[in-house]
Amino acid sequence: MPAAAGCWALYGKVLAREYEERAWAAEHRLTVDAYAVQHAGSDDRRNRQSVAIHLMSLCLVLERGGDNERARHLLSKVARGARDWPRLIPPGSFALTVVDVNAAGSPAEHLELVRCWAEDVWRSWEPEHDRVRGWLSAAG
Repeated sequence: MPAAAGCWALYGKVLAREYEERAWAAEHRLTVDAYAVQHAGSDDRRNRQSVAIHLMSLCLVLERGGDNERARHLLSKVARGARDWPRLIPPGSFALTVVDVNAAGSPAEHLELVRCWAEDVWRSWEPEHDRVRGWLSAAG
């Protein structure tokens, strides 16, 4: 993922907290998805695939009530395919980022911030929602 060194370091810090403290991890899938689609900068095949798959995961969890296990299964299934995903144009800006999530002082605050972050990111990609929903439906 194309990311500034400082941003990548904060993301690593958030992930470490989620891995070390189980109470912080309930929304881990959303942490990964939100970060991935906020870093959709290159036209590289792997980056295009990452953005498409993580947007499908956000749609599955936030709109269709899917859980972490179902999202993990979907990501695995779709990533194995040989599809050449189109480049999606990222939104101009986001209200929340990993910086906000990193500032959480408690598990409850962390989980709330991750959920808000993921919802904001998904809303920001609204011009691509119909396309992403179609991919998700086709993926089963």
